[in-house]
Amino acid sequence: MIEVELLGVRVEPPSNTPVVHLRELGGRGRSLTIFIGGPEATAIAFALEGVDTPRPLTHDLFCTVLDDVDADLSQVVINDLRDTTYFAVLHLEHDGRQLQISARPSDAIALAVRVACPIYVTDEVMDAAGFVEESDGESQPEDVVEEFRQFIDNVSPEDFGS
Repeated sequence: MIEVELLGVRVEPPSNTPVVHLRELGGRGRSLTIFIGGPEATAIAFALEGVDTPRPLTHDLFCTVLDDVDADLSQVVINDLRDTTYFAVLHLEHDGRQLQISARPSDAIALAVRVACPIYVTDEVMDAAGFVEESDGESQPEDVVEEFRQFIDNVSPEDFGS
């Protein structure tokens, strides 16, 4: 399994469909985007931004229920991809038991953000749908530092004239 970080939710042009954007921690830094529904996108964005709503959203309610029954969401795993549909599993701990509950990835991610648990993607799903984002031509900070080191190593006072 590959741990991923949630980079955020955005709207994918030209269809104006919300997507959740995940990136592999370590490894090759592959990304994974999953199309999700509007309400789920809002729920994830609200959780990321710490927005308090006047009444609990469904995911907030689920977290309250977990707390009240003394269950912990230990991790979520995006574990399958069939055609263009992703599947996820919630890993719960309750009374010493390990439970796995099927969920939509968008709901699993919305819960993971709220309880600050890790998000994983199986190797098979990442191999099938992960991609390395193309650079937009801008230098990365480590590239700039390396170029500067090379400049310092090769410069001499004569290069500046008198």
